[in-house]
Amino acid sequence: MNADKLAQFAGQEYLNFESYRKNGQAITTPMWFAEADGLLFVYTLADAAKVSRVRNNPRVRVAPCSLRGGLKGDWVEATATILDKAGADRGHALLRKKYGWKKRLGDLFSRWRRRTRVVMAIRLD
Repeated sequence: MNADKLAQFAGQEYLNFESYRKNGQAITTPMWFAEADGLLFVYTLADAAKVSRVRNNPRVRVAPCSLRGGLKGDWVEATATILDKAGADRGHALLRKKYGWKKRLGDLFSRWRRRTRVVMAIRLD
């Protein structure tokens, strides 16, 4: 069943990541992602609000989308987990493999600006 849900993300560049404020309000964000072993990996700045929302409530929804968040598939219920360093290193490697020079350029700017990032693994329900 998860293979069917994962299939809609094949060949896509972005996913729409929906997380929830404490009051239940949904907030969506288009994000780059990579897939491996049935998980979707995304990254963001460590101080991004979505990281706080996931810490408070790991329940999320994801759907393939365009750069501007226009849906290209169905929403899927999921659970997001903030990864440790080893998991984050793996996630960044997968994202670099998928996005190539664009990801490497982003990595360079993050190091230059000393911006801490986190990687989250998303398991589809």
